[in-house]
Formats: sequence, C-alpha cells, structure tokens
Amino acid sequence: MEWYPKRRFGDLADEAARRFGDREGLVFQDARYSFSEIAQASDRAAKGLMAQGVKRGDHVALWLNNCAEWVFISCALTKIGAVQVPVNTRFRTADLEYVVRQSDSTMLITHDQSGPIDYLAMVREVIALPDVGSDVHDDAFPEMRRVLILGREDYAGTVSWDETLRSGEGVSDQDLADRAASVDPDDLVFIMYTSGTTGFPKGAMHSHKLIRNLEERAFRMAYTINDVILNYLPLFHAFGYSEGMLMSLITGAKQIVTETFDPNESLDLIAREGVTIMHGFEAHLKGLSECQLASPRDVSTLRTGVCAAGMHSATPTMRKAAQVLAPFKNLSGYGMTETWLTVALNSLDDSEALRCETSGYLCHGYEMRIADPETNAEQPLGVPGELLVRGYSVMLGYYKKPEETAASFDEDGWFHSGDTAEWLEGGYMRFLGRYKDMLKVGGENVDPMETEGMLLAHPEISQIAIVAYPDETLSEVPVAFVERVAGSDISSEGVLDLCRGKVASFKIPRHVFFVDEFPMTASGKIRKVELREEALRLLAD
Repeated sequence: MEWYPKRRFGDLADEAARRFGDREGLVFQDARYSFSEIAQASDRAAKGLMAQGVKRGDHVALWLNNCAEWVFISCALTKIGAVQVPVNTRFRTADLEYVVRQSDSTMLITHDQSGPIDYLAMVREVIALPDVGSDVHDDAFPEMRRVLILGREDYAGTVSWDETLRSGEGVSDQDLADRAASVDPDDLVFIMYTSGTTGFPKGAMHSHKLIRNLEERAFRMAYTINDVILNYLPLFHAFGYSEGMLMSLITGAKQIVTETFDPNESLDLIAREGVTIMHGFEAHLKGLSECQLASPRDVSTLRTGVCAAGMHSATPTMRKAAQVLAPFKNLSGYGMTETWLTVALNSLDDSEALRCETSGYLCHGYEMRIADPETNAEQPLGVPGELLVRGYSVMLGYYKKPEETAASFDEDGWFHSGDTAEWLEGGYMRFLGRYKDMLKVGGENVDPMETEGMLLAHPEISQIAIVAYPDETLSEVPVAFVERVAGSDISSEGVLDLCRGKVASFKIPRHVFFVDEFPMTASGKIRKVELREEALRLLAD
C-alpha cells in the first residue's frame, strides 16, 4: 500500500465543485466563476476535446496566455487522460517548432492574436496547415493532427474553440465518465519545459502524485476557503500552475488570474478583492514595493506567499517588501521544475531574518544533500556545494532525453540540481544560485550574488547581474550589467567605487555595462546565459 492515497488531477474540479459549490473560485478580468461553474466549463471543454479526437495519452500543447479558458482546458485534458504540454508564450517560431516537435504533440491550442502578438501567423510559419478542412498532415510534425484557435472567428486549416465546444455536445456524460475512470494516477500528466536560464529547455515529466506535494504545502501555509490568491504568474510555468490553479482547486481558495504582471493592477486587486496570498520572484516584490511607496493602497489583508529569498542579491528586496507590504509574510523556499514545489520552505512563524535570508527547511517526502561537486562529500555548515535532491515528486525524467536524464541522477537516485546551496544552523538551507553562475577567479570561488546584493541596496541601482568573462590569467573575472534607477546618472566608475573596500578585490567587476532592461525568463529570472554571451561580444576586441 502506498504511503499516501493516489489521486488524479482530472478529479480536482469535480471534487472542488462538491466541496465548495457556489463559492467563487476563479476571477479573470470581468468574469467570475464558482467552483461548480469551473467544473461545468471543464467538462464542456473535455467533451469538445474528445470530439476533436484527443485520446488518452495524447500530448497537447497549450500556447496560451493567462485566461479563464486556460484553467478549463487544463482541467479537461487531465480528466480525459491527455498529457498537457504548456508552452512559454514568449517563445517565437524557432522555440515553438522545437517544443511541439520534441514533445510529439498531436494538437496545438493557441490564440489567433493576443495584444500585438500574432500567434496564428507564427503557427502558419511553423506548421503546414491544410487549405481545406482541419486535419494537419505535415511531415515535419508527424504526430500533429489539429490546431485549435481561441479567437474571434474561424480560420482556414484550424478548428475554433467555439466549434470545439459545439462538437462536444455529441459526447455523452457516460462517455466522459468512462474516459475519466480509465486514467491511472501513475500516468504521465504533463511535460513541463524548463524555463531555460542556462540553455534550451528540456521537458520534465510528472505524474499525478504531485497532488500530495500540494496538500503538504497547503497545510504548512494554513490555506483555508477564506484565502484569496492573486496569480499574476504565467500558468504555463510550474509556479503559477501549481500555486494558483491547482492550489485553488485543492483548498477552496479563490484564485484571481491576471493576464500579465502589472504592479499597480496587482495592488488595486489586493485592495479591492481582499487578497491574502500572492507568490512570485524578487522582481515581482520589487515592483510591488516601489509602486506601493509611490501610491499606497490598502494591503492589510495580505497574509503570506512564497518567494525565493535565499540568494544574497534578493535580501535587500525581501527586507524592503516585508516593511512596505506588511503584514505580508514572505516564505522563502526552494524548488524547480524537475523536483516540483517545494523541496524546502519556511514556516509561518519563522523570524523575518529567516524568511528573508534562508530558503527554509526540508519538506515532507524529500531528502537533501549539499555535496562537494568534485568529491561528492557532504559539505559542512556554511560551505557551498551542489544541491542534491531525492523524493517522491522528483520528475520521471526528461522526455526523449535518456542521456540527459541519466546524467541528472546518480546511482543512488539523487537528482543533481546544478544549483549551489549551503547548510545553515537549525536545519535551514540557503540557495545561492545556479552552479554555472558561480565564478572561479584565480582559484577563488566567487558567489556573484554577494556583490549583487550589496550594490542593489544603493538607491541609484534598479537591477544588477554579474557574470563570468574568460581571463587568461585568472580563468574568469566578473563583469557587471547594471540597470539604473530612472533619473540616475551613476557611472561605471561610480559602481566600482561602491564595491571598493566592501568586498574582496577579486569580487569587484572588471567591467560595467549599462542596460535599459534585462533578458528575462517568463518566471522573472534574469537569463545570465545571454548576458555571458553579450559580454563576450562587447569585449571581443
């Protein structure tokens, strides 16, 4: 017998409808849905997808911005046993082509147009759509059968969402029930592509067992039906999908979904809707804090949320947010697409210092090691090493990447995260960054986030990222990319002066470049891999 009861993603909407009924469960723009209405809309979507030929085990790519339909379609796919493949909406033709082909998707669901972005035009560039009918026959995508469009009209070679829903009227309740009953909790439920901070994304495979992970976190964070979740995170990303959509269905908390992150819109929603929980990354809390200082709103209902705060660079932002957004208590944690959320997490009664300066302590169902990457020996307190994780919700593997999967696990089943961390007193750990982001300057290990955090505390610096640049003598030297605060004219020499006498000389950047904005992942992380490439280009001569 398993140590926890097996459940299925596809049952969550029905369970929520039975438990929470007419309570409001989802808000998107002007539309509001009760939990019963979410279940009904999800069943309509499920029948429509069955009518369009989606079979159990089919891979279906969702290239959608946040919207209510995202929730309904996701619930529908899991109910009928399909494997959902969320696609980053910031991807363009080359990225789309890779993910759809590599994932063996049989169907692609996307917009016609969203804002200035013409998604359908990009689909037409990538996939050969038929002139007549909607059956796709493209040798470059041998598994692809159909493209569904959420749009204002019908488009040649595709199926509209309205037509999909109409076709589902011919599918009986019993047909849907039979399909749902055939789904095994051990089945693959989705392939979540990594956000790609260090290269092209890989598809991490997960099964329905992640429900247990959600329940553990809901208990630790004391979710109730009275909570209101503000979800501005993209639903195609593990964080927004898990902590917004799935957590709402499991706990009965209302979820407010926004299309994108806008700090002023978010603050208005907090005040108007009585938001109690919000999650995010450093960039989100920074934007919210700055806008709240400029134009204060009533944020007195804010209770808690998860934001990765362990990195040295994040500490100033977290401390500021704790003051400006009070009574909000940010819980720092650690997780990644491959291990799910969260391997480690703070407690609600942890001190501000622990919540702002650590990544929490180990959660149920996981084991963790911090090891010397050369010898694999356990590192003592305060000594950085690679973070290794073992547990029930670690991914099943990377889709069609057997070599990469094998390289990620050692013979004892430990997943090698590629992240750097250190143990602290009392069983707490601190995430320090990607192992590849660490610098080796003249034999010295340099954590760039230490200098980043120190510089971020200066009022003229809005954001900073330090990356490695090759050096014949020292192997690597640090290079800084800086975004100034509006109106600031701080110079390169001024930035360097802030470092002198405060950090060791080998930690001081050799070059400073100013940028108007940083290349970011959809989840709000700086893509340092692109900055390293940019440093090579700028310093080529």
